[in-house]
Amino acid sequence: MKIRCLVVDDEPLGRDRVVTLLKMIEDAEVIGECETGNEAIRAISERSPDLVFLDVRMPGLDGFEVLAALPATAVPAVIFVTAHDDYAIKAFEVHAQDYLLKPFDRKRFFEAFSHAASRIRSARPAAELDRRLTLLEEIERNRSLPSRLPIRSGGRVSFLPVEEIDWIEAADNYVRIHAGGKVHILRQTLQKMEDSLPPNHFIRIHRSTIVNVTRISEIVSWFSGEYMVKLEDGTKVYSSRQYRERLRALME
Repeated sequence: MKIRCLVVDDEPLGRDRVVTLLKMIEDAEVIGECETGNEAIRAISERSPDLVFLDVRMPGLDGFEVLAALPATAVPAVIFVTAHDDYAIKAFEVHAQDYLLKPFDRKRFFEAFSHAASRIRSARPAAELDRRLTLLEEIERNRSLPSRLPIRSGGRVSFLPVEEIDWIEAADNYVRIHAGGKVHILRQTLQKMEDSLPPNHFIRIHRSTIVNVTRISEIVSWFSGEYMVKLEDGTKVYSSRQYRERLRALME
């Protein structure tokens, strides 16, 4: 069977690129194009595509809001398309079929389509519904997490985007947030800080340490099953045995 595809992107060139590549694939059928989130909701509801190439950042409703607005039974398989490899993508990539980071080449696109098509054809109805429900749950949970942290200093409040954080360490009832060579201090426990951060973007590796996984450049086996974690800025932090499975999951 052909995979019925809907292309959603607010940029005409972005839509044209995806449509052109889909027309090169014998198993693909383009059933529509949308440039806004509201158009996408209507098209998905009316046409029931098998696969949607969905831009993440669009004016009005973004890609995640489009999916959140749909009933679970109407959520199709999705390949996210974005020019921004930020924490939102990291949070959802395990539930989407795939994601394409612009600019992507023809080979990468074909691989993403082939992978998605195979899963669509082999998916059992019950398992597919479970996947959709999990995707929606992740969307709702991550929508409630802050994207910026308020930093108070000298009577002023600045806002630090969470994706700029390198790592965080506990200091009694405070936390020291390391970001871009600067250190910010907040009166908050590390546990509360961990609960407020996107779980697929930050992991706790020690009772006193949280790291941004996108800042990890190297993981080295250390002593007694522990690891040394080297960050992109050269910082070295160490895991404890209690949290080592989280690091092992990153290396699988």
